[in-house]
Amino acid sequence: MTLTKDTLIEMIRDKVGFPVKEAKDILETVLEEIKQKLEDGREVKISGFGKWNVKEKRSRPGRNPHTGQRIEITARRVVTFHPSDKLRESVNRQERVTDTGTSGDDEFE
Repeated sequence: MTLTKDTLIEMIRDKVGFPVKEAKDILETVLEEIKQKLEDGREVKISGFGKWNVKEKRSRPGRNPHTGQRIEITARRVVTFHPSDKLRESVNRQERVTDTGTSGDDEFE
């Protein structure tokens, strides 16, 4: 299931007890601040979660995958995300359970 803005608003409402409008305003404010900092080329870091950076990409030659025609890929800025060690460890700690109810690490008998 995808986590959406509406889902986050409901979570804020349920966990903190704010009315929907206030929860929406809080989330919109946080997201707008993050967006503004990235537009300004600044790094955004949330401790225990990760950081976003804006990188400058130079123009470069490329190829249209459908036609094979050479094209020039224009210079642009891209946003990158690097998870914190804490987030990476948390995600990797989650074991995938197989249909038999085991983690799949059992040895053959």
